[in-house]
Amino acid sequence: MKANSHLLGAAALLSLSMGPLAPPAVAQSSEHATPQQLVDALYQAFGNHHVRAVHAKGIVLDGHFMPAPEARSLSKASVFVGGPFPATIRFSDFTGLPNIADNSPNASPRGLAIKIQLADGSTTDIVNHSFNGFPVANSDEFRDLMLALAASGPEAAKPTALDKFLEGHPVAKTFLTTQKPPPVSYATLAYYGVNAFKLTDAAGKSHFVRYRFIPKGGEQFVPAAEVQAKAADYLQEEIRARLAKGPAEFEWFAQISGKGDKINDPSIAWPEERQLVKLGTLTVEHVAQNQSALEKSLLFLPSNVPAGIDPADPMIQIRSAAYPVSFGNRQ
Repeated sequence: MKANSHLLGAAALLSLSMGPLAPPAVAQSSEHATPQQLVDALYQAFGNHHVRAVHAKGIVLDGHFMPAPEARSLSKASVFVGGPFPATIRFSDFTGLPNIADNSPNASPRGLAIKIQLADGSTTDIVNHSFNGFPVANSDEFRDLMLALAASGPEAAKPTALDKFLEGHPVAKTFLTTQKPPPVSYATLAYYGVNAFKLTDAAGKSHFVRYRFIPKGGEQFVPAAEVQAKAADYLQEEIRARLAKGPAEFEWFAQISGKGDKINDPSIAWPEERQLVKLGTLTVEHVAQNQSALEKSLLFLPSNVPAGIDPADPMIQIRSAAYPVSFGNRQ
């Protein structure tokens, strides 16, 4: 199956380089899309390469998480008690194209997925990307967006399915055309968990939050004049070289919701003035061994959480049902 090669990125998004896939995908209103339909829509947009349906290109690393004392003020979850806890970390590029160039405008948003090993032998997962928000409000609209992308090559009649979709979904257009520049490193990007969770403390008090991971050294981006000179795998090469010299650190924060904030609409970012509470520090230590085996075996589920953390946005459960469909299709 062929894949569109210019699916994201400012001007590239609006002039896709390849025609519709076969069979042609017709973007239309979907209602309660199944996990299989969501994955199939991603395959329509990016092709079925028997890897992850999205964020296919990545690198797996080892590290640990150390909770901050103030995390207990928000949640009784075991991930915030004791520590440090071993962590498996995966950085990635967007799209389902396993060989996308790291300096491509279509490679954003970047991904950060984390699996933390808890003291009782269980795990908890966190899935983030480098844009503060999501292109659409729910999973059904996301399916429609992917089908619109797949159907809107240069040979498609104007206005294309994508033109029509973006006309009715201005947030999606903003998402697709205002991504961050290529970063200096996977370790110099902030990452956001765009879906809301409910954190509950030992006294039973709850708060709705969204996560964010902030690099200790701040965000750093490649100057525009230098982007094209970067190698196709420069981010993987850079993180290997960086970690050979020492670990990289991120501070994990919970952004606390306020009055009027949308809990079940990830397309609407919460105001920046909302309170941030530090949950702990994620330390990325070294590149994991057996990359190929880990890429096939690792599955990150955003609904995999301990007591004291509960999914609040319905999209979390839908995502967690769709990921195993893609997982089952890996070679």
